[in-house]
Amino acid sequence: MIPAPTPKVITRHRDGQIRAYPTHPGVFGTLEPAAVFQPRAGDEVVESVVRPDLERVVYTTLHGVVCLTRAGDLLWASDFEPHSDVRHGHRPGCVLSPDGRAVWVYRPDAMAGRGRGDQWVVHDADSGRVLARRELETVGHGAGHHVHPVDGSIYLDIGEGQDGAVVVRGTAVADGEPEFVTFPWWDRCLIDLAPGGQQFMTVDHGQRDVSFHQHPSGDTLFTLSVEAFGYDPEHTFVEWCGGYLTSDTAVITLGGESEDEEEWFRHHLVDVNSGTACGEIAIEATDPYAWKPLSDGSWLTDGPDGHPIRWSRASHPVN
Repeated sequence: MIPAPTPKVITRHRDGQIRAYPTHPGVFGTLEPAAVFQPRAGDEVVESVVRPDLERVVYTTLHGVVCLTRAGDLLWASDFEPHSDVRHGHRPGCVLSPDGRAVWVYRPDAMAGRGRGDQWVVHDADSGRVLARRELETVGHGAGHHVHPVDGSIYLDIGEGQDGAVVVRGTAVADGEPEFVTFPWWDRCLIDLAPGGQQFMTVDHGQRDVSFHQHPSGDTLFTLSVEAFGYDPEHTFVEWCGGYLTSDTAVITLGGESEDEEEWFRHHLVDVNSGTACGEIAIEATDPYAWKPLSDGSWLTDGPDGHPIRWSRASHPVN
């Protein structure tokens, strides 16, 4: 018998707390936190990740990474050295490996003024011991981690502002040093990995098109420009958001301005098997970035009380 997949755990930061929301199958509507973590006094949380059993949280601040138990006990902490007094323009991030044994931490040290390039550091999740360290040739403001659902490798999408984006892939830590591969682009932003792990989705940094790539090579499978969705590229662009709704269907968001200079955005579906646009879907979001697909036919938006709301594809028709 095949065990049920572990539900994804989404975190939200509100009222000085880290709230954890498992996305159990069949549970829709406004989600309630299954666990609440209290950061250390004085810590301003930038990004957080909670273990699937809800017993530990790892979070980054501008100055370090911290691991706490659900009861609030400190397991370990690692300060970013040298200390930086720069408060804006750099957002450290973190993610857990699928087996929960390692914490991958992105350090935007260049923008923090630490006198060196960015770093990607792998810590032992139990002790905080550094397992690997990668010096990155980037000057990033922040980065998004994406965990491969099958082989456990980690993708890192580093945003360098107007200079573009860099995508790096690291193999999961096992018995030896992880291997790192930098993809040969500076102009593509990684958006999402397919739930089956066979491909991933990027958007052109100039917002002209969306591409789908083979994992792990990065070879382009197909590209769709704004024109493929019936829009004028002079007045329409692809937002840096979206992702896989299911293993067969992705969502991209197109935006622009009306003649009255009012901003608009719409969500379009892509059949990733045929490489074609296949309709439009209505998603109730306040802005293009206020939703997150979960790759199982559902997605999240934020409710007015700060709790996420989970929606089902079955209740949202395709036009």
